[in-house]
Amino acid sequence: MSRTVDEKRPRELFGKIIRHAARHGLAALSLRPLAKAVGASPRVLLYHFGSKEQLVHLVFSELRSRQWGVLSNIQAQTLDEALRVAWKQMIKPGSLVWFRLFFQAYGEAMQRPKEFNEFLRTMTDDWLLWFAKSLEAQSNTPRDTAVLATAILAGFRGFLMDYCATKDRVRVNRAVEMWIADVSPMAVENRN
Repeated sequence: MSRTVDEKRPRELFGKIIRHAARHGLAALSLRPLAKAVGASPRVLLYHFGSKEQLVHLVFSELRSRQWGVLSNIQAQTLDEALRVAWKQMIKPGSLVWFRLFFQAYGEAMQRPKEFNEFLRTMTDDWLLWFAKSLEAQSNTPRDTAVLATAILAGFRGFLMDYCATKDRVRVNRAVEMWIADVSPMAVENRN
């Protein structure tokens, strides 16, 4: 007699796995300790997720989905409004653990670019696409849009990394406001 597969079990396990990775980092994805932490056996994890490498890819994919979910839900009329709303979403309570995991995953992907090429590409392309939409609304040329979107992406990542490392919300927020005041006029100047 064959057992019926519980469709919810992989989702429940993965939810526990991603929360465990967010709290403890990618090193916590070693199968035996991970299995113990999520209340499963290594065999069950391998059954549902394949190899440890496949599980890491799933974690990376989840990070991309979470970040795209934040960006894609932001609606704003102007670039400075979009940047402020995006920043508030990124630093709201509970986000810090996800961005720390993102930076760890991004560093790991840069060490193994062939294996994680898609993650590296999409984690840049997703952000550039979102920033480009905000800039195109201000009638920038495609070339200027790409350059400004790259500058904005670099700024956000720098501020996020600083905030993750220091948790100095007041100082980083003031720096972000100063940066937005400098970036927004550049978008307007480059309209022609």
